[in-house]
Order: sequence, then C-alpha cells, then structure tokens
Amino acid sequence: MKLPISLPRLKKPRLLFIRRVVGHSMSPGLLPGTLIVGVRSTRIRRGDVVIVLHNNFEKVKRVKDLKTDKLFLLGDNPTKSTDSRDFGWLSLDSVIAKVVWPLKVRSR
Repeated sequence: MKLPISLPRLKKPRLLFIRRVVGHSMSPGLLPGTLIVGVRSTRIRRGDVVIVLHNNFEKVKRVKDLKTDKLFLLGDNPTKSTDSRDFGWLSLDSVIAKVVWPLKVRSR
C-alpha cells in the first residue's frame, strides 16, 4: 500500500496588488477610498508612489530620495502623513509594489 505524499504548497509570488487608500496622507492626489493598482518592480525612482510594509502595516507614500538600498518616503499631505520624517529611511526590501494606476498621481 502506498502512502500519500504531502508536499508543501509553494506560495505564488504576487505580481499585482489592488488596494484602497485609507486616510489623507496622500491627498489631494489620492483621496481616501481611491482604488490603486501596484505591480512588483525593481525600478523604483524618485517621485514614484509605492506601497511599503512598515511595522506590519501597508503604507502608500511617495519616494522623495533614494540611496543604494534605502528609501526616504513622504506623504503628499505633510500635515496628515506619518512618513520618513517620523520613522526614518526604509529598506528597499520593504517595498511591496510600485503604484501604476491611477496614473494621475502627482505631488503638489
């Protein structure tokens, strides 16, 4: 009699992320309730809006500055944003996705 072999299930890497904006830190470009689409990307540049994982929370912020493996992130609405001015530089590994939609996301 053959015993069933149980293999661990491998997690599929997520390439597309759909999220809803919560809070006013990215206003007026991204208002609360706006749906955004992000993609996994290794090409992060200044001015890009990214979804990052920080303290077990996903945050949507704009890349203000880049170093080799670190990012300085700011919200578009400085009075309502908790960003790198509060928690400092983040590792590039903390980026979950680069926001690609809506395309009208601009800083003030």
